[in-house]
Amino acid sequence: MTHLQISADLSYRLAAPCTILVQVEAAATAGQAPTDSRIDIGPANSKTIVPAHDRIGTRLWTTQEEQLSISYAAQVAIDRADPDFAALPATDLPDLPGEAVPYLFNSLYCSVNAFDQVVTEEFAGLSGGALVAAMADYIRQTMRYGSDADNVHNDAGQSFAARKGVCRDYAHILISMARSANIPARFASTYAPDVAPQDFHAVSEVFLDGHWRLVDPTGMAKPSDMAVIGIGRDATDVSFLTAFGSMQMVEQRVKVTRI
Repeated sequence: MTHLQISADLSYRLAAPCTILVQVEAAATAGQAPTDSRIDIGPANSKTIVPAHDRIGTRLWTTQEEQLSISYAAQVAIDRADPDFAALPATDLPDLPGEAVPYLFNSLYCSVNAFDQVVTEEFAGLSGGALVAAMADYIRQTMRYGSDADNVHNDAGQSFAARKGVCRDYAHILISMARSANIPARFASTYAPDVAPQDFHAVSEVFLDGHWRLVDPTGMAKPSDMAVIGIGRDATDVSFLTAFGSMQMVEQRVKVTRI
């Protein structure tokens, strides 16, 4: 079992009164249990809690006027094994549970058809977990980790064409490849201790052998070290902040350590 100490402190300047949807708290879900958790949002004490996507984790609505400050801290006990992907078979499509079916299809940042050719050419003869592991290795070997102003809104196809991106891009590419191979795949926002630089960390989750399995195509985090915040079709569903108005970041600090 892994125990993590997590803190996240965010500060934003608002151009006008703004309603914001916040998702930064580690979820109480299978394989992990947050304890000693607290979140402070201000300056206005405005906070409405709602379930997050697929009811994994929670989101908070808040309305602020000139600035937004968020301070979150928690300890999380993680009891999740690192899977042997080579031993995991794919789940036949007719046997998929209803909750997994939507994750076979296109979403805003993940286009299935954009990866049909590369999946066919690069991974012939592979299936199930062995295929997913090969895809993750391929992404890690062919992509360069980094971001700049012109790629922050790229979809999976654009990031793959540029051969450059950050964790969200790596996750989008693996999700798209897996869906192209008829494996349900979704986006997971996490905390993990070995991410460099420390920040919120995006990974993929694939449905194999009847269960969801976390996989990080950047190679920076293992499932046994990840505290999941939430999941979704792609980054759209799991943004740590969604502002319904204009805001500018002043400061953002994330720290994750093993204890």
